[in-house]
Amino acid sequence: MAKFTFNMPDVGEGVAEAEVVEWHVKVGDTVEEDQHLVDVMTDKATIDIESPVDGKVIEVAGEVGDTIAVGAMLLVIEVEGEVSGEVEEKAAEAAIPPDPKSKQVEERIEVETSDASDANDALAADPDPEPLPEPTPAPAPQAGAKVLASPAVRARANDLAIDLAEVKPAADGRVRHADLDAFLSYNGGFAASGRARSDEEIKVIGLRKRIAQNMAASKRNIPHFSYVEECDVTDLERMRAQLNEGKGDRPKLTMLPLLIAAITKLVPDYPMINARYDDEANVVTRHGAVHLGMAAQTDNGLMVPVIREAQAKNLWQLAREIQRLAEAARDGSAKSEELSGSTLTITSLGPLGGVATTPVINRPEVAIIGPNRIIERPMFVMGADGQERIEKRKLMNISISCDHRVVDGYDAASFIQDMKKLIEAPARLLAD
Repeated sequence: MAKFTFNMPDVGEGVAEAEVVEWHVKVGDTVEEDQHLVDVMTDKATIDIESPVDGKVIEVAGEVGDTIAVGAMLLVIEVEGEVSGEVEEKAAEAAIPPDPKSKQVEERIEVETSDASDANDALAADPDPEPLPEPTPAPAPQAGAKVLASPAVRARANDLAIDLAEVKPAADGRVRHADLDAFLSYNGGFAASGRARSDEEIKVIGLRKRIAQNMAASKRNIPHFSYVEECDVTDLERMRAQLNEGKGDRPKLTMLPLLIAAITKLVPDYPMINARYDDEANVVTRHGAVHLGMAAQTDNGLMVPVIREAQAKNLWQLAREIQRLAEAARDGSAKSEELSGSTLTITSLGPLGGVATTPVINRPEVAIIGPNRIIERPMFVMGADGQERIEKRKLMNISISCDHRVVDGYDAASFIQDMKKLIEAPARLLAD
């Protein structure tokens, strides 16, 4: 018998360490060559690591949530005979790249866009949205069928009186803690038997841990200030409806492309808004092109897909790109370059409402814009005859949060005031 020390393999792209997000084996387990041992997460992806040998696990490095350096001991396996050079070579290549259809690449999880809620979806700015095609989920296991789940997940489900056969699994068919969380949230916090779920401690790991770290870094390092203005979007909504009547086979226009058009039209006059601040080098880069991030909630957590060269796209092109990127983020096929490099972000709570939001900046950007819910209420308006009268109008608040080290309050207010003028006279959006 010999002991084979299996070190954390090089997962590529200059990654120096990885976080353990789920063990599939424990000390004492017998494993076979190519058996799935552990899932680890880097800044780039979630990766499966498989065993290069047959044997018995006699030691594992760390618990879920621990970080392990590349080249450090991951686990020790007791094997028959000596370990060959071929095994060593296979061990170095044991990290299996993520399948984009089953594992979402997390290139950039830099912002939770509201202190009030984490249900952000940039597509929800349309008060009457056209639903996007949903990815086909893995079917829930049939009664009596074997459910794929780790012992920890099974134990937790048993404590909560949850039948795992009733839980919708992830795309690979394996039920994880996140799937239990989703099941509980959709069942009002009660298990299938009707018993109230017991208290539980949940370790913050993986995607949620990275969101937490980036949120904390943004609030710790950036002196935020927020500004909110009310806009009358009655005419904008009327124009949107007219454009959609003749859209043909083009995607339905939501409010979002119109707001993006207004933003990109104004950025040349407010270059400090479309910027990134390297606070270590003390350098602010004011970008000429607008690479607009749009915060979108997915089953894998909050993602920020990026519309490249947004200023060069018309309304229909923006609508099509929004739809494409949102679908890619939701079904896990988004490429890493589609989830990084934004210079300004827009986020929306959409139909969830809210009078105003104070979104958190997507570091190292210096501004984030948040349209809020559209509401109808009576307003005094001036008629063509010069007389005031009361009309029912559609109103929407627009929030902006800025990095006070780079953006002055006067500039942020002026930007939103000019955006208000464009929104309230929407024909100017289509003018050169």
